[in-house]
Amino acid sequence: MTVRGRLVAVLLLASVLAGCASAQNLVPSWMPLIGKKKETGPAKRTVTPGAELLPAPVVGQPVTKPAAPDPDESVADRIVAVVNNDAITLAELQESVLMFRQENRQSTSVTDEELSRQFLGRLIDNRLQLQEADRDKITVDEVELNEEITERMKRFGTKTLEEFEALVKGQGLTIEAVRKRLRDSLRVSKVVRRRVALRISVTDPEINQYIEENRTKLDTGLSYHARHLLIVPDNDTDAGWEAARIRADMIRTQVTDGADFAELAKQNSRDASAKEGGDLGPLRRGELSQEIEEQILALRTGEVSRPHRSQLGYHVFRLESKETLDGEALQRVRQQVREILYREKYDVRMEAWLKEIKQRAIIEVRM
Repeated sequence: MTVRGRLVAVLLLASVLAGCASAQNLVPSWMPLIGKKKETGPAKRTVTPGAELLPAPVVGQPVTKPAAPDPDESVADRIVAVVNNDAITLAELQESVLMFRQENRQSTSVTDEELSRQFLGRLIDNRLQLQEADRDKITVDEVELNEEITERMKRFGTKTLEEFEALVKGQGLTIEAVRKRLRDSLRVSKVVRRRVALRISVTDPEINQYIEENRTKLDTGLSYHARHLLIVPDNDTDAGWEAARIRADMIRTQVTDGADFAELAKQNSRDASAKEGGDLGPLRRGELSQEIEEQILALRTGEVSRPHRSQLGYHVFRLESKETLDGEALQRVRQQVREILYREKYDVRMEAWLKEIKQRAIIEVRM
């Protein structure tokens, strides 16, 4: 098969080889409620740290030593970097760039030269991690590997191993190559777990401190439920506004004396919610204007507000329920905070570990 043919074949099966679905979930899932923005990148799927085929961008600067290629070696087999005694070829680098281009067809302004530098760093990181797995004598047994292959078979709709092998061969690859790639991914996952993930802990005092320092942000994710009625002045005069206020206050008095708020809203409110008895439905904090939301959230559950004037008229609110940072809501928030702090610590430790193994490595870049 030609070099071009081999690259295209690998590209077509890139999704088959990507990631390591059954590897341990070293990093918690990211929750939409709170937290920092996640890292962005070309691929949007969630990948177990260390299990990806091309790990995180290079940390630190490798030793760069330009060298002319051996005139006898083919272009594709030309060595572009040496990591200790392990060579990375131009073919591997080109495959990485082609896979990125395929997954980001909507376009990117990054040139092939820039992508080559970026992906070379990732390939170097991957090699370093595999070498660390060698030092730790980390292995993957056949049972683990077969489970991972079974996951790939399910993902791509192949019911038997024979069908999967046919799919692989149809792309110009071999099942042995697939097994090696998956085995390497599992080994990287294990070494990252040992050197990074298992050395991280998040304590209750740290969680408590985060909650206190970020209470406003955390409250934004809590919900509440309210009803509302609006009394509009008959005319835009002081007398018209005063009459609207008096009417709104009388309705409030009726509600506090036991009248049904929903029925009074249907009969008197000029708001669009009147036909639903003034029901505003479940709301997230920040959905209404700050002025209105402050009026509602200042109430206790079941309490009715005094008439509040806005440009539209006089509003009367009733708070049906309000989620607070206690009970189940607090437990949910604490778990989300634990995941945020874990991710922050994981990123710092992962970067430090990569920097450490790069500093004691001999890396020669030939580009």
